[in-house]
Amino acid sequence: MRKEYKALFLLALICLQNVAVHAQVGSGDDDDSSSKTEHDTPSTPKVVDGFTDDDRLVLEKNAESHEFQAEVGRLLDIIINSLYTQKEIFLRELISNSADALDKIRFFSVQDHSVLGDLTELSIKIVLDPEAKTISITDTGVGMTKQDLISNLGTIAKSGTTQFIEALKGGNLNLIGQFGVGFYSTFLAGNKVTVTSKHNDDDQWVWESTAASSFTISKDPRGNTLKRGTKVTIHLKQDAYEYSEPEKIRTLVKKYSEFINFPIYLWVKKDVTREVPDETAEEEEKKDEETAEKKEDQDEPKPPKTKHITETVWDWELLNDNKAIWLRNREDIEEAD
Repeated sequence: MRKEYKALFLLALICLQNVAVHAQVGSGDDDDSSSKTEHDTPSTPKVVDGFTDDDRLVLEKNAESHEFQAEVGRLLDIIINSLYTQKEIFLRELISNSADALDKIRFFSVQDHSVLGDLTELSIKIVLDPEAKTISITDTGVGMTKQDLISNLGTIAKSGTTQFIEALKGGNLNLIGQFGVGFYSTFLAGNKVTVTSKHNDDDQWVWESTAASSFTISKDPRGNTLKRGTKVTIHLKQDAYEYSEPEKIRTLVKKYSEFINFPIYLWVKKDVTREVPDETAEEEEKKDEETAEKKEDQDEPKPPKTKHITETVWDWELLNDNKAIWLRNREDIEEAD
């Protein structure tokens, strides 16, 4: 009988231990769940070209698809299959297009200054994103309406089209700007191009294409972020990643901005040194004064202790600080110019 009780007692003890073990495991699972939830808390949404993932979903939902004109399709086919090595001409063409748009709004403002609204600055600004592999060129020019985007970026004027395409077949893509279709050179460097534009007479619209047979256009879900003007973003091909590097863009802008009268800025990271109060040194000095004997005729108060610190800041860097030769003073012009 004692053996039976002993066996029952041992069995009960084993059951209690199992319950305790399961309770600890369950508690551990709860802790892991709590930790996982905290770890998986979404961070700030990633923004590429100013659009969040939610913005992208709205764009895709409301996108209108349009077929490129046949001539544009032929042109794009030549460009994306071209072995032309001077991909950099896309920057020359975009800067030239921006300057034209700025010239137009400046001309209109002479007749009616109110067309400038709150955005009186006439400039071209370049932003690079090495992580997303994009380059964006934004101007505060006249901008484009929805119909302008469809007409200007979806068709080519009939006159001279055949001769132009024949010239391109010969490999002379450097002529692209002379035919008024320099915009399409963006596909030399990019596999996707996004154009956001705001005209005074319309809402802000977004045009996109991957150089296929069609393009899409959508009303910008972010609203009027540009106020006025056009932003062209190129999503760079793998062999064109160098155009997301500041030094490369500095060199090219200096090369292609000789005849541009508007300022061109680049958004860059800089290290700046500034003087700040040295609180640690002041506290130590205060302690020394408290322990020292006070003199009847105290010295004049000492200037506060300071130190120099280096901070990383983002700012606009002016790239074309040299004026066009016809705008300079005669005495400033050198023979080399």
